[in-house]
Amino acid sequence: MRKQEALQQLHRSLDGRWRPEEVADLILAGFRDDLDQRGQVVLERAAKHSWRRQSWWSSMPDNFPRPAGAGRQLDTLAHLFMRDRAELAYAEDDPDALRLVAAGAGESIHWVAAHTDFLRDRLSRPARAAHGIDVPKRQYNRRFRFLVRLARKVERLEAELRKRELMLVGRSGLAADITAERFLADPAAACFVAYFTARRNLRRQFSLDGRANPYDEIAEVLHQRCLANPDADWWMISRVYPTPEVVARLSWQEKGELIGRWSALMRGAAEILARAWAPTIDRRTMIVKRGMDSSTWNTVAQAYNTARAGWINALAAAGALDLLDAACPGKVMRLMAADLAQWHRSSGSDVDPDTAVWAELPLPWLVLSGEAACTRETVEEMCRRYGVDAAKRGWTAPRQAGSVAVFEPTPELVHGVSVADPVWAALLRRAGVFSGKHIREECREAVVGGIPDGVVTSALPGEPAPAE
Repeated sequence: MRKQEALQQLHRSLDGRWRPEEVADLILAGFRDDLDQRGQVVLERAAKHSWRRQSWWSSMPDNFPRPAGAGRQLDTLAHLFMRDRAELAYAEDDPDALRLVAAGAGESIHWVAAHTDFLRDRLSRPARAAHGIDVPKRQYNRRFRFLVRLARKVERLEAELRKRELMLVGRSGLAADITAERFLADPAAACFVAYFTARRNLRRQFSLDGRANPYDEIAEVLHQRCLANPDADWWMISRVYPTPEVVARLSWQEKGELIGRWSALMRGAAEILARAWAPTIDRRTMIVKRGMDSSTWNTVAQAYNTARAGWINALAAAGALDLLDAACPGKVMRLMAADLAQWHRSSGSDVDPDTAVWAELPLPWLVLSGEAACTRETVEEMCRRYGVDAAKRGWTAPRQAGSVAVFEPTPELVHGVSVADPVWAALLRRAGVFSGKHIREECREAVVGGIPDGVVTSALPGEPAPAE
């Protein structure tokens, strides 16, 4: 495979959810000759498990969900307003472009986006005549109603795209900022960025253990190649690996831009969390209750915490951690399923001590808006009260990196449960097993007799871990 082709595919992976095995295989296919013998051996540990090598497949999607575009609405607009549908295709997934299309169509009936009330905002017959609107009343009403619905669709699409952006930030940082042109200009940095992004995007396994360090032995090999390159693009590397050591290599202008970027993302996520927060949640346990959208909460909370950690790392690299003396918004805890919480208790473990600190501190969005005060001293006092090291745990300083992880093949997961066979995984996911919901009727027959031994390879809540 040519290097250029490999780089183009690696860049596409930044917006997806490729397994590290596929990325490692692609790096070897394009850059094997650029790696020393150790690098080839280490990457081969992952590449040999790629689906291309195994001639197999995965039941897990290789992309994050995308919101439905406005294709159907544009079909209707083309019909009602006699527009060429092909000329509108560019606007299907772009809220700003859709607003312009709606405004252009609205001019023919003197409609603007603020006109959302069917009874109050419609024009009377004399008003329509005064504006030169020469269509029957029924046609006018149909077009008015449609444009109101289109405006609402644009708002929903924009909100869903914002959620997806935050989901990507929470998973892999600022990888979406990297343009293809910049990515292709530094192959060594591009290989590290693509692999480390894939590692950060790994799904969480239902487990009592903490999540493995995404910086594994393969990421270490690829990172060392960047360190050996005097012209390495550290700006690009800092998008996904914003450690103080990496950020310190940036120019002062780039450091300032990074601080501002993380700060804006942190505030944007905090605003969404403020709207989603339910005062009935017990902050000491963070156990989800029926009717709560825990998926959205956890997605945005992860984005907030990632942005907060990146912001603190950038402040540290710029020598500006003193800013936390005035305002130090805390972390946000994820919501936890009741069965997982019970599993923790039955195994003898307790709630993460970070949760106790979060429960005592002012809500972060109130701190960011200036409605509540929370300084570094406040956070450190709460951490001492609950036996938490504020600096090591990332509350008031860059969190200390763990040891370099050993690569392990990506398990086939169904709602966090490891399943040995992708065919079974696809069936269990379609049936709704492990989702906490009722099993679908059309799949009940296949699983009603129980799941065969050996299919599930990880422990379930309340059960001991499987024997080695």
